[in-house]
Amino acid sequence: MDLLLWRHAEAEELKGEGKDLERALTEKGLRQARKMAQWLKPRLPKTCRILVSPAKRAQETALALGLPYEREPRIAPGADCAALLAVSGWPTNDAPVLLVGHQPALGRLAALLLAGEEDDWTIKKGAVWWFSRRSREGREKTFLRLAIDPSLLD
Repeated sequence: MDLLLWRHAEAEELKGEGKDLERALTEKGLRQARKMAQWLKPRLPKTCRILVSPAKRAQETALALGLPYEREPRIAPGADCAALLAVSGWPTNDAPVLLVGHQPALGRLAALLLAGEEDDWTIKKGAVWWFSRRSREGREKTFLRLAIDPSLLD
């Protein structure tokens, strides 16, 4: 199984009595999302299921791909690793899954997948981390295929 974690791109700051879920991407965030989507789209497996937080900033990030996606409330801000694992079907799902979500949940999940326990790892805004799980020498192993930040795509 492949599991891709895409942190939403740069978003507006929360203002006054505004609602966190309504925060939109900044101009820089829109550029980050387009740049990452342009790089990611031709590399995504055709059978990849795309699950996106209901937050506007995550929806706008995913829209840059121009592919169908599912809005998934269980990966909204405040989600935990258990929710992310449940919606993705990791590690038993055969189909690849892309989660477009938020910190700190994505960073904690990355730590869990690679180090075996949750920790406050940082995934930069607009970055993608791609994990794979394969059988090697009769044992299941998780490895990081790539971690890329949109600033590296200039």
